[in-house]
Amino acid sequence: MGQLGLPLRLPAAGALDRFVVAGNLEAFAALRHWLGGDGEPCLFLHGEAHSGKTHLLQGAADDLARRGRGVLYLPLGHAALTPAVLADLERLDGVIIDALEAIAGEPAWERGLFDLYNRLREAGRRLLAAARQPPAQLALRLPDLRSRLGAGPVYGLRPLDDSGRAELLRRAADDRGLPLEQPAIDYILARCRRDPGWLCRFVERLDAASLAARRAPTVRFIASLLERSALD
Repeated sequence: MGQLGLPLRLPAAGALDRFVVAGNLEAFAALRHWLGGDGEPCLFLHGEAHSGKTHLLQGAADDLARRGRGVLYLPLGHAALTPAVLADLERLDGVIIDALEAIAGEPAWERGLFDLYNRLREAGRRLLAAARQPPAQLALRLPDLRSRLGAGPVYGLRPLDDSGRAELLRRAADDRGLPLEQPAIDYILARCRRDPGWLCRFVERLDAASLAARRAPTVRFIASLLERSALD
């Protein structure tokens, strides 16, 4: 998978299988169809911060790469990127563009993306893009780019509710063989940040601390870990 040498935190292999679908069944099914080469070649996902956009896009890139497909995951929020990175991408099977809102209103980027869209379509390649807003609401100056991005399927992602966050914690713990019981999950959700990325990183830290101390991740142990974290 192309990474451009950027300091990205990419998910482990099989990340899509660990995505908590919850209220995003239609969007997730559409992504699976896109990965299978079915339907429209351009798919657009949108949603607020922590709704799972980056997880899905990075997971899609991982899925294609593991099947031997040429793919590039391109996070436009990285300041080091310039429109020159868009050159010759039509040689790839799939191009995956994240945080598209970051370049809205920048003529060079918008023209470059418009040209890339057309080249990908002419070459029979596929485009997956995401932003915080749907194409119709992005602050794009190039109307043709907005219309192209909105021409295919567009799906909004819903953030996880508490039930979904609890399932996320269970899956993250199960992946590590960490016996996280429901009272511990309830305690974490009541006292910690609620965005999925932070919760997964906390499970990593909890697992390491539990192994080092040779103690089960009980509510008391988690409370002690959180107290120590606040003092760090």
